[in-house]
Amino acid sequence: MSSRINYYRAAPVAMKAMMALEEATKTLSLRKSIRELIKMRVSQINGCAYCLNLHAAEARAAGISQQKLDVLVAWRESPAFDEKERAALTWAEALTRLETSGAPDSDYSTLAAAFDECEQVELTLVITTINAWNRFAVGFRSQHPVDQST
Repeated sequence: MSSRINYYRAAPVAMKAMMALEEATKTLSLRKSIRELIKMRVSQINGCAYCLNLHAAEARAAGISQQKLDVLVAWRESPAFDEKERAALTWAEALTRLETSGAPDSDYSTLAAAFDECEQVELTLVITTINAWNRFAVGFRSQHPVDQST
C-alpha cells in the first residue's frame, strides 16, 4: 500500500486548521491519559494504523500501561479501566459508530455520571478530532514508519 497524496502539501490552509484543532485538544482539562486512550480506541475502530502507531507512544508517555494498551480492544471485559475511562470509552464508541449507535441515552447517562458538562464537551472534541484525523490518514493511506529493529 502506498500513500495517495500528501494532504499537508495539497491543502496547507485546511491542514493548518486541523493542526490548530489538534493543538486545542492539548490544552483541555481532561486527563492526558484519557485523551490518549480515546485516540487509541477510536483509531482501532477506524482501522487507522498510522494513528495507532503515533498514539501508542504518546499513550505510554502519558502513563498508560502496556497492559491497558494490550487489552484496550476488549476494554469492556477488562478490570484494568476505571469508571472515568469506561465512561469515556463508551462515549467514544457511541460517537465513532454514530450510524449504528445513535448516541443512546444510556451511553450519555454513563458519560454524565462520570464527567461534568465542560469535560463532556472536551471529550466530544477529542473524539471528533481523532475521527477526523483517522479519515485523513485512512482515506489518503498515510504510512507509519516501520521499526526495522525487529
